[in-house]
Amino acid sequence: MGALAPAHLAMTTVTKTTPTPPAANAAQAHWLSLTDLGRIYGISAVHCGQLLADIGLRQSNGAPSPRALHQGLAYQHHPHSPNPSAVWNAQGCCPLLQNQGLRPMAEHHLIGQWADLLVALVQGSPSISTSAEEMASDLPQELVRPVNLELKQRGCSFQVRQQAQPRRRASTCRRSRSSSSRN
Repeated sequence: MGALAPAHLAMTTVTKTTPTPPAANAAQAHWLSLTDLGRIYGISAVHCGQLLADIGLRQSNGAPSPRALHQGLAYQHHPHSPNPSAVWNAQGCCPLLQNQGLRPMAEHHLIGQWADLLVALVQGSPSISTSAEEMASDLPQELVRPVNLELKQRGCSFQVRQQAQPRRRASTCRRSRSSSSRN
């Protein structure tokens, strides 16, 4: 049997591939059930599972695919059980779900708040001294497109400019005042 061991080890070395987990350290990954993973996006566990199956990470029996296991995207507690129980790596799966068009509920909420504020500013109020344009300059660039879509869906004609002008720093303002006062 000793003669078989070296051949077996050589074969293992040749066929073994190095997994490429999405998280820097799979031990520090945030593992979630399908229910909790779907909850991030406001979708059901069934819908979340279907999306994972669509991208080849989940099998028809509900178990993670070999690819998902190999890449560290899923961990199966009892792989030989008739009802496989698995958890999913949030750091690895979330970007893949977002590539399919999903957005976290927190982002949806933030977009709604920005749209509410900008609509109110466009409508105007004597007690508000800030314009929609001024407030829009504080909108993070990654939210400009989704906020504009939300404003359009609400029937608001205001749209945030994609490349807002950078704010002038106080030192620039002081220099311009001091140079104009010298003239």
